Amino acid sequence: MPRIPRTALVLAAALALATLNSPAPAAGSPPLREVLLVGNNWDGTADVLASSGSLDKVGRIDVVPDKAERLAEIHRDPIRLAYFLGVRLGPGEGHDQFVDDMYTTPDGSSVVVSRPSFADVVSLDLATGRLNWRFPVAGYRSDHMAVSPDGTRVAVSASTAGTVHVLDIRTGTQLGSFRTGDKPHENLFTDGGRRLWNMSIGEVTTALDAPWLDWTKGDRRITVVDADTYAPVKVIDMRQRLDAAGRSDLSDAVRPAAFSPDGSTLFFQLSFYNGLVEYDVAADRITRFKELPKSPATNEDRTTWVNDSRHHGLSVSPDGAHLCVAGTMDDYVTVLDRATLQEGPLIPAAKPYWATVSGDGRSCVVSESGSDRVTAIDFATGRPTASVPVGDHPQRVRLGHVPAGWTGPAAR
Repeated sequence: MPRIPRTALVLAAALALATLNSPAPAAGSPPLREVLLVGNNWDGTADVLASSGSLDKVGRIDVVPDKAERLAEIHRDPIRLAYFLGVRLGPGEGHDQFVDDMYTTPDGSSVVVSRPSFADVVSLDLATGRLNWRFPVAGYRSDHMAVSPDGTRVAVSASTAGTVHVLDIRTGTQLGSFRTGDKPHENLFTDGGRRLWNMSIGEVTTALDAPWLDWTKGDRRITVVDADTYAPVKVIDMRQRLDAAGRSDLSDAVRPAAFSPDGSTLFFQLSFYNGLVEYDVAADRITRFKELPKSPATNEDRTTWVNDSRHHGLSVSPDGAHLCVAGTMDDYVTVLDRATLQEGPLIPAAKPYWATVSGDGRSCVVSESGSDRVTAIDFATGRPTASVPVGDHPQRVRLGHVPAGWTGPAAR
């Protein structure tokens, strides 16, 4: 009997575990197809692509079918209008932000979307495109989300209110909420859904970007809560950990983050940093830094970098052997060997903004917000395998499920 390589066994085991942990449709439900959801932030659409291989287009969703109604409400309220325009001129880079994050329900019947400019979360019926429910968040802007491993709960950051809401994904009912630092951003469920981590990034739209003005960016911290009671379990001040590791020069604003498959290690990016940080969860300390190449074409004026980002987008391969990094302001994507943190080839990409893992686990999938494309990079070789056009300014890319044979909502 031929010997199977250990890496292949590890990958197969990781994919099998992911399949076991994935939400399963109820008995008697129609068969589902796994897809990639691509949020086209400035378009107000989500492209739906094949989850692996050539990333063929499956369909498209209008995530702002109620746009006229929402805009009329905003224009009747001077305070909401001021924040709406602030989102456009600040994080939106002169554009409205109509979709940030999205997840499908376990039965594949609906997609739940956070819409920053409308400060809400909505559920859209995938058959008709109509709204099932709408949840206005606290404050004036919604942001990153996370879905629980069983697919029943969705957490959303209310970025101007220092709050994370946790909603029933089917009904939009709030199950709980908790306070964070300034400008909550990334959310991650861990420990099989028993813990929920939030990273607050502080003020990222001001021009006070010089290192000596870092104190003006606000309260930045990681808040870990019990995902059943939403009571705080731990608050991690990364400023203290960075200083202890000899890197007081770095910002403590934790941006995209990803856990190793066993949850023992957290990898994260920081504002203004062209690299990533490795953090040992049990030891509560930073263990390694990896600085990545700078592009000679990148303007070193930090006020020109989008929302304080330098690199923004990070994923870990299912076997834990590789990291994929989006070098946002340096216009490349690269795959790192996790053991050595040695980067592979720098693959040119136009303002890559997010990195996730393909359905088959073989590729890192990045959104190129500067060229309106989604590109797959093979974890094993570090080389691109597919690239497809999408809508205006793709950002978040998430795995989801739609009914088999679905090609988009029915025309109305």
